[in-house]
Amino acid sequence: VQHQFTMPTVPPPEELLTQDELIQKFLQDPNVAEGYRKRLTKIQAQDVPIEIKPVNPPDIFSSEPQEPKQLFWVRARGYIGETDMKVHCCVAAYISDYAFLGTALLPHRQYRIKFMVSLDHSMWFHVPFRADHWMLYECESPWAGGCRGLVQGRLWRRDGVLAVTCAQEGVIRVEQTQQQSKL
Repeated sequence: VQHQFTMPTVPPPEELLTQDELIQKFLQDPNVAEGYRKRLTKIQAQDVPIEIKPVNPPDIFSSEPQEPKQLFWVRARGYIGETDMKVHCCVAAYISDYAFLGTALLPHRQYRIKFMVSLDHSMWFHVPFRADHWMLYECESPWAGGCRGLVQGRLWRRDGVLAVTCAQEGVIRVEQTQQQSKL
């Protein structure tokens, strides 16, 4: 017995901007508020060992609610190679935790995050994959409430094979006042 969901149809990673390129583009906008410019610069300065290419990057200047779904092309920076599959699984675990819980915040963008931390994170590895090759990371949040958020994710190989499924629950605390405009 064998089945899987169908991988979403999205543009290939070669046609998309990286997260770093998107941040640079936002920083060039003279209308960006200084506080937000500082936060973007801080994010840009982080030495993140993964490459990320958002499929539908959110409008960072909007506080309008969005559907709690995200799609990213992701891969480790650099060559991992034909090493033990356990190394690729460890890298996939790191990748899967990056921005995962933030999916639960997309419908609540009008609030400023005060505190966010993972309570648990589970992963199921279905087939071999290479964490240093592009994989599509599909994230969705079916529920949030009571200061908690639940997210589910799937890592797809480029050939459409579902390689990894993951789930995470986390504590999310926000400031009770709505966030000011970023422009």
